[in-house]
Amino acid sequence: MEAYFDNSATTRCYESVKDIVVKTMMEDYGNPSAMHQKGVEAEQYIKKTAGILADLLKVKEKEILFTSGGTESNNLALIGGALANKRRGQHIVTTAVEHAAVSQPLEFLKELGFEATVVPVDRRGVVKLDALEAALREDTILVSVMYVNNEVGAVMPIEEISRLVHQHCPYALFHVDAIQAFGKYRIYPKRSGIDLLSVSGHKIHGPKGVGFLYISEKAKVQPLILGGGQQGGMRSGTDNVPGIAGLGAAAREIYEDFDSKVQHLYELKEHMARGLSSLEDVVLNGMETADGAPHILSASFLGVRSEVLLHTLEERNIYVSAGSACSSHKRKGSSTLTAMGMDPGQRESTLRISFSEENTLEEVDYCLGVLKEVLPMLRRYARH
Repeated sequence: MEAYFDNSATTRCYESVKDIVVKTMMEDYGNPSAMHQKGVEAEQYIKKTAGILADLLKVKEKEILFTSGGTESNNLALIGGALANKRRGQHIVTTAVEHAAVSQPLEFLKELGFEATVVPVDRRGVVKLDALEAALREDTILVSVMYVNNEVGAVMPIEEISRLVHQHCPYALFHVDAIQAFGKYRIYPKRSGIDLLSVSGHKIHGPKGVGFLYISEKAKVQPLILGGGQQGGMRSGTDNVPGIAGLGAAAREIYEDFDSKVQHLYELKEHMARGLSSLEDVVLNGMETADGAPHILSASFLGVRSEVLLHTLEERNIYVSAGSACSSHKRKGSSTLTAMGMDPGQRESTLRISFSEENTLEEVDYCLGVLKEVLPMLRRYARH
């Protein structure tokens, strides 16, 4: 049996996504900027996807900007948002558990003279609202908070944060990294007071290398990629028609029969959590199962290094993660787990298990059975 539990890193594409990507590569392959019929046909795919996303978010099509994925969306939101609004101030607020695609652009902005306040989180990985409120100032121009933490599945109180931001800083932009949330929650930016929202295609059974940034029509963002003036001059470069078409197909399908899909994810997660809790020296991290994101489970297998356990599971066709896929190859410790107050032993033994609608309870039971078998053996070796 194969059990793929690394869906927060990437998901398998839907069949509908594969079909439309192939079609736009092999048949409707025109450049959407071209004036002839092939170009018009290609442009229709872009308009259709914009319509699908706008309908899901209850926003306007012109507020959808296609990007190469979550990292670019976050970079554009932070750097473009900060540069466009620097006359109002140069202060930015974020949290201690953001993805590197947020924290690294902030380091870049600090080199340009901007100031960033990093707000702490509690032991569940949830931002401390009192600390966030205290961080807001008259010169705050941008607040960036992820919806769902990519390592432990902690869910941030987005609407409460939005209320605080707009109450204390009426001119500040509120950016939400929704890369792990889109497709798992119904998200309505205008209702929630979100000005900028980042989404990535390959987290929702779409293609890699494509995503979008919702930009409220009231928000000022400076373009970072200049050239041919595509997408209203906000992001130049020939549009990735196959990726965009695949993104639209994935977004439409993931929200079909949505409630039952989310319920299935919670069932998988809760079944895994109960099984892990019955094993010796296994600690579940983050929010309670019912409160956290439906698809992410973080656990520490005390006494066993995460890399060792990961590869032991891999030998049995079980695929999990030792952290964020974008940074797990680096030897730095997890800033999220550190911010949550975990000691080094717990951090170094942590794995992330993440589910998709395609996983089954049988796969969960298979994983639990293998863990029950290998953990005592690995701990014996670790003591020697």
